[in-house]
Amino acid sequence: MNIEPQPKTILNPEDRFPGGVYLDLLVVPHDGDQRTTVGKVRFLPGARTAWHSHARGQYCHVIDGVARFGNRRGEIIEVHAGQTLYTPPGEEHWHAAAPGHFMAHLAILEGDEGADIASWWGEQVTDEEFEGRVGA
Repeated sequence: MNIEPQPKTILNPEDRFPGGVYLDLLVVPHDGDQRTTVGKVRFLPGARTAWHSHARGQYCHVIDGVARFGNRRGEIIEVHAGQTLYTPPGEEHWHAAAPGHFMAHLAILEGDEGADIASWWGEQVTDEEFEGRVGA
């Protein structure tokens, strides 16, 4: 057994996390038998991820503020502190802090053997997508 080192806060890159998104990696796999990663991710108001998907799905447990999660069907789900959202494997989605709200969530996911945890990163989420005005 061992106590893991304190995580260092990093500012996520703007090309995947525009608007100010900070990450503390709390759990990182040590060997080939472990695949789970847990990160505390903090968003400034209106900050968001780019479109992405995860090979083995993802749980996001909101610990503070109000989150928005969107998918390619144009659905936007608002998630509040204490709630957990599950995104299935391969589903393209984004997460964000709702306008006027800071937001923090725990991102819990597994990597595929030999693959990046986030198996795919796409384009930026437009303001229309973020605001739910697609096709309006």
